[in-house]
Amino acid sequence: MTPIMSELPYPSARALQKLLQRLALTVDTPVLHQACAGQDGSLPIADWLRQVLKQCGQSTISPALLQWRRFDPRRLPGLVYHQQQWWLAERDAAGQLLLTDDTGAIHTATDEELQDARVLWLRIPPPRAFDSLPSLHGNLAARLVWQALFHEQGWLGKVVIATVLVNLLAVATSLFAMQVYDRVVPTLAYATLTTLVAGMLLVILLDWLLKTIRARIIDSLACAVDKRVSRQVFDHLLHIRLDALPPSLGTLAAQVNGLDAVRQFFSSGIVFALIDLPFALFFITMIAVIGGKVGWVYALLLPLALVLGLFTQWRLRELLRKQLVRSNERQGLLVDTIRGAESIRANHAGWRFAEEWQDLTDSVDAYNIRQKAISTFSSVTTASLSTLAYVGAVVVGVWQIEAGVLTMGGLIACSILGGRVIAPVAQSVQNLVQWQHVSQALKMVHMVLALPRERRPDQHLVLPDQPPASVTLEQLRFAYGDAPVRQLDIDRLDLRAGERVLLVGPVGCGKSTLLKLLAGLYRPGEGRIRLDDADLWEIDPQMLTSFVGYLPQSPQLFKGTLRSNLGLAGSGSDSQLLSLARQLGIDDIAAGSPQGLDLPISEGGEGLSGGQRQLVALGRVMLARPRIWLLDEPTASLDNDSEQRLWQVLGAAVQPEDIVLMATHRPMMAARLATRVLVMQRGKIIQDGSPGQVLPALAARSGVTVRHKESIHVV
Repeated sequence: MTPIMSELPYPSARALQKLLQRLALTVDTPVLHQACAGQDGSLPIADWLRQVLKQCGQSTISPALLQWRRFDPRRLPGLVYHQQQWWLAERDAAGQLLLTDDTGAIHTATDEELQDARVLWLRIPPPRAFDSLPSLHGNLAARLVWQALFHEQGWLGKVVIATVLVNLLAVATSLFAMQVYDRVVPTLAYATLTTLVAGMLLVILLDWLLKTIRARIIDSLACAVDKRVSRQVFDHLLHIRLDALPPSLGTLAAQVNGLDAVRQFFSSGIVFALIDLPFALFFITMIAVIGGKVGWVYALLLPLALVLGLFTQWRLRELLRKQLVRSNERQGLLVDTIRGAESIRANHAGWRFAEEWQDLTDSVDAYNIRQKAISTFSSVTTASLSTLAYVGAVVVGVWQIEAGVLTMGGLIACSILGGRVIAPVAQSVQNLVQWQHVSQALKMVHMVLALPRERRPDQHLVLPDQPPASVTLEQLRFAYGDAPVRQLDIDRLDLRAGERVLLVGPVGCGKSTLLKLLAGLYRPGEGRIRLDDADLWEIDPQMLTSFVGYLPQSPQLFKGTLRSNLGLAGSGSDSQLLSLARQLGIDDIAAGSPQGLDLPISEGGEGLSGGQRQLVALGRVMLARPRIWLLDEPTASLDNDSEQRLWQVLGAAVQPEDIVLMATHRPMMAARLATRVLVMQRGKIIQDGSPGQVLPALAARSGVTVRHKESIHVV
């Protein structure tokens, strides 16, 4: 295996300056050139660049030298050493890879051309995004939405100005009616009518323009918030510690989908209604100016409508929470039923799942009926208050006309303005119902964001320059969730470069769990795992995945093609992929279809046998060429001939300095590759020795059982 750090020339100061500019990092150009010229030429590139950045005042940035085939292209820009020179590598908006040299000339490249290239990458400490935000009662999802809303603050002022103007223009309609009834109708002054109509046409045009602009601003804002928040939530989902995931993946998916309620809230007209609500006081004031005591009618009924809305919100809060929880449970049951359809039908267990589905549906429907009843009561009552306000305004208006302080046109104007008082309140009552959906959805998304990540956002991660030559486990303890039983209890285990270790033991002894901890998928409750001198959980995941290759016991394939599943991480050229497919027998799968390697693959790998899925998953690991191989039952689904071929291919692929750990219940064939055997029982290592020492003793203790196991697997 080629080491990550190689003897490469240092990049020029101009290339570094281009990279720092792309990363929005400001450095003094003369200082950068002086720092590049004054460093020791014998230092490794990462150490050299670390010293250069430190002199330029960028001491918090950590450089790392990586292989392109294991590099995550989403981490670009970076410097790539290709064709005996350094290039600035970045992707344009269309996803095309661009290489820029020191002269500024731009060239295009493909991933295949850079398979053997090296990437000089700079890790910038993540900003502490939430330090300047209000607490919002500790809801992480609400904080994300709040941050996304005010990422660009210009929209707020535009919406406020447009809203103020729209509501001011609404007064023009009432004034138009008052002037027509008081001046035009008694005298039939058509010239005045023409002037008023022309003015109203301008008002209507301006009102339409302002509302259109306001709607477009809000729609664009809703899309931007949805994109930004969805990306952050999905990124968090990708980095959640796997041992912290909830037991129901369907429920987890439903929680993430709660963001749809937030997007619909902002993209609908609800925001306008909530913005218009404060102007109810403004219209009451205008009614009082025009109609005197008529304004008291609306001033007295407005608090009643507001109290009704608050009461409705209070009644719905707990009801909607229970309904959402049960809906998520139903979603989880649906996902589990679809995934386990074969087992359900084979065991004739459909009746049990149907009963559980019906119980959940009945529960959701019951909550929905109660919610609809409360919402209907609120909307009908608010509509009645609006009618009552109109009747009351007319009665008081008649008294005012009799007293000579109000005209007929003034009364009509007050009636028009009155509709602008109660209508927003009535609409807001319905909006409060949807807001409850949004608030409950934010709480559900918060539960996802509260799940621990594999690394802390503010953690300072290390970037080793060399692949690890040893793996050390010290006082390692692990238990799933809150289970009181320790799944692993290992005081110490040392693995050295060149060792091929076979993990054997009964089902549930901890072999798979140990491999997952070594792969960084699970975090131990106690103890440490060290790669050389670095703690595994202090190493940047980008570096860790370049060192460690993991084959799970139950390989997962994804919707796409055979080629995309084989080269899942994008590592390996086409020639390497074709060669590996031939060696593992994957080309036989492709030969059975006219599409070849473009054979369509359904979700979960449906259409391929268990053995074929296992070969594809193993091919992923071999294409990555890791330093540490973690293989969990690599031959469990293979026949005898395929198993023999796999061990031959694997033996040729593993480099002398690699570390290999293989967990298997079929140790006899794997023993040809192994140099060491670990026997596990109840999470402990009870025996450690060479295959010649351990396997005969293990077979002697097991007697017929071991031979019987082997025969079963062969058949």
